[in-house]
Order: sequence, then structure tokens, then C-alpha cells
Amino acid sequence: MAQRLLVIEDEPTLARLLSYNLTQEGYEVTVEDHGTAGYDRATREPFDLIVLDLMLPGMNGIDILDKLRGQGIRTPIIVLTAKNAEEDVVRGLKSGADDYITKPFGVSELLARVSAVLRRISGLAEEAPQETPISASTIILGQLEIYPERYEVSLGGHSINLRPKEFEVLLYLARKPGVVLTRDDLMNAVWGFDYIGGQRTVDVHVSSLRKKLELDPESVHIDSIRGVGYKLVVNKKRAPVI
Repeated sequence: MAQRLLVIEDEPTLARLLSYNLTQEGYEVTVEDHGTAGYDRATREPFDLIVLDLMLPGMNGIDILDKLRGQGIRTPIIVLTAKNAEEDVVRGLKSGADDYITKPFGVSELLARVSAVLRRISGLAEEAPQETPISASTIILGQLEIYPERYEVSLGGHSINLRPKEFEVLLYLARKPGVVLTRDDLMNAVWGFDYIGGQRTVDVHVSSLRKKLELDPESVHIDSIRGVGYKLVVNKKRAPVI
């Protein structure tokens, strides 16, 4: 069965170009040219991936991202943004986008990114049953509690609301507390070996995580190791249980 893609793009020529080329690759493509209509479609029907423009009539792409992730919809999303609009890229990643492409872009780049994201998601689904107790049970590090199966985190007894990719970054760090993990380590573990985006993606998610962990910084925090990467530092007020 063909994988289903939703394209939310209001520029007619670009929408037709995306639809044609994705269809030629064997995907089943649905196109919406209005933000509100695209959001409604994404909540009503199952899709394997969404290609989302950020500048849309009715409801912009960031609002769509926020609402979908807020409802627990984890469909992978690739956002389209204006060239060099770093602020839009950061906002999109913080809102839960899986990847981004800056306009103008080549069709081959888009197809490569769509394929990479779908392969990564498929790979995670296949590997999930083989994961060992870390992903199947609660992780407790000091006052930090992580529930992998529910994508839930609490710190000092208070629930922390994390985006899916923020959660995955934290989970990877929590598997090796006190160990310095490079940006490449995090990129490969969370986004996949064939992710085309830059390391800025990792930095954005770590920065967002830090702010959310400020609820109890004496218990747990993320340290930067200049020129290398990051490590999760835990003040073990109680013995960790995995």
C-alpha cells in the first residue's frame, strides 16, 4: 500500500510541483491550500508524513504544528520556510517539526528528505520491540522520572510537557547519565544516520530542554562540553532505578 502524504501549501505552482513529483515516487498525495483546512484534514485522516508550509492563510504552519503536537499527533512533519529565515526554522523545530527545507529548494532534495524521514520512522517502529528495559520501563534519575512508553516526564513530582523530539533527546541522554555525547551521537540516535539537516537542530532541542528542566536545576541539568557535545548531570538524591 502506498504511503500517504499530506501537502499543505497555498502557492498553486509549488503545490502542483510537489504533488506531481511525490506521486511519481509512488506516494499517495493529498493537497490542501489553506491552513485551517490542512489542519482539519491532518486531524481527521491518517497520514505517513506531512509537508507543511509555514506561511499559510487561515492558520499558519507554526500554529498547525503546535496544535497537532499538543493533541499527541506524532505524524512526521517537514516544514517549508523562506531562505535564511533562521527564526522560523528554530520555531518550527521547537514546535515538533522533524525536518525543514528552505525555499527555493530542488525537487531531488525534497524527495531525499521525505524518504529519509519515512525510513527513520519505519526503522524506529521495527526496532521498538527489540528495545531492552530502558525503553520499556520507567527511568528514574534523582528527581527525574521518564516513562518511554507514554512519552511522559516528571521532575520533582511535576509533569513536564515535552515535544516528541525533545523527549527523544532527553531519553537518549538519560540512558547514559554523566557521559558526554557528541552532537553526531544525538543526531544519529534521534533523527537517524541519513538525516540531512545540520547540528543546529540538536542545539535548538537541547536549549529548549534546558529551559524546561529549570523546574529543578539542582536535581538534573544538561551541561555543554565545548566543541564536543552534551551530558546529563544528575544529583542522585535517590538511587537510580531502571
